[in-house]
Amino acid sequence: GHHHRAARVAARHRGTHGFRPLRDPGHPRHAYGGLFADPAAHHPVPARGHHGHAGAHLEELAPSGEEEGMSGSDILLRAEDVTMRFGGVTAVSEMSLAIPRGSIVGVIGPNGAGKTTLFNVLSGFYTPQEGQVIFEKQNIKGLAPNRVCRLGIARTFQNIRLSAQMSVLENVMVGCHVRRRMPWWMAPLGLPMYYREEEAIREKALRLVERLDLLAYKDEKACSLPYGAQRRLEIARALATEPKMLLLDEPAAGMNPQESLDLMHFIGHIRDEFDLTILLIEHDMKVVMGVCSYIWVMEYGSLIAEGDPDAIRSNPEVIRAYLGDEVNHA
Repeated sequence: GHHHRAARVAARHRGTHGFRPLRDPGHPRHAYGGLFADPAAHHPVPARGHHGHAGAHLEELAPSGEEEGMSGSDILLRAEDVTMRFGGVTAVSEMSLAIPRGSIVGVIGPNGAGKTTLFNVLSGFYTPQEGQVIFEKQNIKGLAPNRVCRLGIARTFQNIRLSAQMSVLENVMVGCHVRRRMPWWMAPLGLPMYYREEEAIREKALRLVERLDLLAYKDEKACSLPYGAQRRLEIARALATEPKMLLLDEPAAGMNPQESLDLMHFIGHIRDEFDLTILLIEHDMKVVMGVCSYIWVMEYGSLIAEGDPDAIRSNPEVIRAYLGDEVNHA
């Protein structure tokens, strides 16, 4: 109650423009857990205008190929007509999206919509039968995940994948090894240059742990951390690979409303501090609405809508897909 109201007031003072919840947040069906509840503040993360992707340009991000003419927009990652089949099942069908450098964008949809499959295609875990994936003008379709990671795309997973028995610091060091220059077989040779690099990796990991507010836990086993800290650790390990683009797979899964709100601020903060482009897939509508400047909506493997948060919030197809989903799970 109280902190939601305070956040809304703060948002108004920050000059948040024209957000009206479609439903009354006080109504029991649209209380905090509801689809159209006021996400505490419409955009807690201000859009960065200097990339030329905020505002007006986003309307032009149509899958029709018009974005070639977009003035000032620098597309970092583009998927073109991606289709991914498993046996007779089409998990993703003719999916296209173009993600401007420096933006925070999202893919949403009910469970089973094909969001994670799309992520697996973008990060090299799956090779689609049709379509292209272009990252920084290079076709990355068919590249192994470690190659994709070295090119600058890092990802997290829906169910957190940390090395449970390793410490927080060691988990982040694992991420740093993607960028190491010395081959692993030099370790037993005891060469000074190998140890110098290992020391540099430890220093780099320590700095990341500090920047992501995990210093208090640095020697703890990853499995003993509170849930929110585990999420931050997984993101820290992804950042250790020095990505240009971060793919976050349902980062708010399992979080309470306050943790979700903190996460929105955190995502905006790391975008700015690490100069990232972020694509997140999320089942939680409020997180996406609060942090993304542009959203694609999937259902049954197909794109059913795209646009800025206001357009998505009032789109009848999206309302049908989500309310239908909520009714089915009730």
